[in-house]
Amino acid sequence: MEQFTRRNFNSLFTKGVVGSTLMGSVPLAKGFYAGQETNKLGIALVGLGSYSTYQLAPSLQDTQYCYLAGIITGTRAKEAEWQEKYKIPKKNTYNYENFDSIANNPDIDIVYVVLPNSMHADFCIRAAKAGKHVICEKPMAVSVEECEAIISACKKEKVRLGVGYRMQSDPYTKEIKKYVEEKTFGDVLFVSSDAGYISKGNPDQWRLNKSLSGGGALMNMGVYAIQTSIYGTGHNPISVSAQEFSTRPDYFKQTDETITAQFEFPDGIIGHMMTSHNANGNRLKSHCSDGWFELDPAHSYGPISGKTSNGNVISFPHQRQQALQMDDFAKHILMGTPNVAPGEMGKRDMIIVEAIYKSIAEGGKKQSLDLGRMGIVS
Repeated sequence: MEQFTRRNFNSLFTKGVVGSTLMGSVPLAKGFYAGQETNKLGIALVGLGSYSTYQLAPSLQDTQYCYLAGIITGTRAKEAEWQEKYKIPKKNTYNYENFDSIANNPDIDIVYVVLPNSMHADFCIRAAKAGKHVICEKPMAVSVEECEAIISACKKEKVRLGVGYRMQSDPYTKEIKKYVEEKTFGDVLFVSSDAGYISKGNPDQWRLNKSLSGGGALMNMGVYAIQTSIYGTGHNPISVSAQEFSTRPDYFKQTDETITAQFEFPDGIIGHMMTSHNANGNRLKSHCSDGWFELDPAHSYGPISGKTSNGNVISFPHQRQQALQMDDFAKHILMGTPNVAPGEMGKRDMIIVEAIYKSIAEGGKKQSLDLGRMGIVS
């Protein structure tokens, strides 16, 4: 069998979307194994790279409402390794060629797409056509058009859609939203958000390949800065202007290295964000009429840390954010609780991303945004 890796995923783009369309309600997993309970939803991970290996799979050992039921990989060696480590039955193991037959597997309730960005739309749509609920890792896609196609497919097939925004399930994020909603420190006046790290040593990684990533720092870390700017003010921006900076063009040959952007929000609130693959940044600070609050770090895997102008420390017991995120989505399906990271949130962020890139292309020209309350979840 041909071995697929994240570097040759482009060959998959020529595949048609196949598999029968399942209409109506989706049955939940009936069986269980490896000590899993029958009331948990079965999740299959599509793509077994570092995020699935070191974050999602371990987190699924801590979840209460879902469990690791299946895997989809193009690497034969990973099949055996994961089957043994997580006691995954062979019948719940798929590759990219037979993926669509997952429609016939009642053990799988949710498909979590953890592939390079340019493959998100294809596999999310195929998962929906297979009658499975969908979690799409962030960013949702490489264009607004693709986001809309994913949303449309999930609505058509009557399956639920969530985006892998783990911070939306984190208690620190919920506390920030509470400060904003209750005006604990008065009205928000200015928000600053940074999200970045220094990439080095692997110029061939898929995140630096535009055909796979769709962009650079903005598509990767910039989504965090966009998100924190929004929940740090409680509003979607109404305009954005942006600038791009490059200091290592030999390394960042195809993708953006560092981007800064300025937002205007309703009620006269101003925002500034920085995202980079060549500078560290992990902070949110909201300045208000009666004080301020900040998270630093703001969106790492944890522990997160925060403080406020009145001397209080924002502190919660550390929990795996990915476990909280996947449990939130499972509860949304099982119990009808709010979807804390719906597809509309992913689409909104891609609208902002495209506006930032357009502003840069037009020399920093301000771009108007008409988002209303799209994607904002209290």
